[in-house]
Amino acid sequence: MAKAQFHRNQRVWVETVGTWATVERLVPHWAKGFDEPVRVTYDVGLGRDFLGHELQAEEVVDDAPVIDGATWRMMRARNKWQAAEDCLHHPYPGTFPVVVTDDNDWGGWRVPGAEYDRDPHKIERQARLIAVAPRLMAIAREIVALVEEAPEDAPPSIQQLATQVEVLEAYLNDAPAPPESDAADMHAAE
Repeated sequence: MAKAQFHRNQRVWVETVGTWATVERLVPHWAKGFDEPVRVTYDVGLGRDFLGHELQAEEVVDDAPVIDGATWRMMRARNKWQAAEDCLHHPYPGTFPVVVTDDNDWGGWRVPGAEYDRDPHKIERQARLIAVAPRLMAIAREIVALVEEAPEDAPPSIQQLATQVEVLEAYLNDAPAPPESDAADMHAAE
């Protein structure tokens, strides 16, 4: 079964033509007796459909900090509960956002289909916010570091921001300990 390598509105390099293009439409090719398409081609507005091996994704240089050994990023997953024609009011019909926090493209944040359908623009914004959260935290830590370097030179408003960042970071790092009975069971199993 074929899986889509690229998504709609993604910028790709078309090797056979030697130009950049944007994927306008995914064209699945179905065969009788199969639940999934046997091949997927891509309409990039150049007069014919291209196969996945003829296209290359644009390399995105991401300076996001690594959190827990992985870079957080937003991907698009295929909408299995609605056909693209049934959800044309979505920003990207036929897909929904998934925030991945693992290098293997799994693990992270997903949203139930009914919730996405209720307010897709709100969910898209939440997904982007979650994906950039590690970068925002890195910026906040830089503010704290600047204030710690020279507290007497920092304006009071920046000092207040640094204090708020420290409170938020303490909240993030305050994970509850496992119950005593679970900890004892874990040591007994070793």
